[in-house]
Amino acid sequence: MLKLIVLVVVVLLAIVLIYAATKPDTLHVERTIDIKATPEKLFPLINDFRQWDAWTPYNKDPAMKKTFSGSASGKGAMYAWEGNKEVGRGEITITDTTPPREIVMALHMIQPFEGHNHVVFSLDAKGDATTVTWTLEDKHTYFMKVMSLFLNLDKMIGGDFEVGLAKLKTVAEK
Repeated sequence: MLKLIVLVVVVLLAIVLIYAATKPDTLHVERTIDIKATPEKLFPLINDFRQWDAWTPYNKDPAMKKTFSGSASGKGAMYAWEGNKEVGRGEITITDTTPPREIVMALHMIQPFEGHNHVVFSLDAKGDATTVTWTLEDKHTYFMKVMSLFLNLDKMIGGDFEVGLAKLKTVAEK
C-alpha cells in the first residue's frame, strides 16, 4: 500500500513538473488608466524616481532604505531600495526615454526572488486626457514557471500596478 501511495505522489509530481515546462517562457503584465492630465504633466512624475513617493504602490515599508544615483531624472537615473519582506531588495534604472511619450526601465529584483524585468510606461494623449500604460515583461525561469502554477503573478503584480496608476491619477489630477 505504501508503494502505491509513493507511486501516485511521484506520478502527480511528474505531471506538475511536466505541465510547468509547457508554460510560457515570458510573463507579460499590463495595466492601463485614463488620467485627465497632459503627457507633459505626467511624464516628470514617472521619469524622476524622487517623484515616485507620491504614487508608487511599493512603499510598503516605512523603514525602507532608498538610494538615488546616476542622472537626476531620465536616462541613467537609478533607484535602489532595501526593505522588509514585502518590498525586498532591488534596483531600477531608466534606460531610455522619449519625452513625453515613453519611459523604458530595467528592473533588477534581488530579493525575495532574483529577476531581471523590462518595464515600460507609455503615455498616449487622448483629447484632454492621457492613457497611461504600465507594462512589465519577465523571462520565466523553470522555477518561476512552477511557482506560476500556484501563484497568479498577473493578478499580484497587476494589482500593484492598478493601485499605483490610481494614485498617479490622484496626484496628476490635483
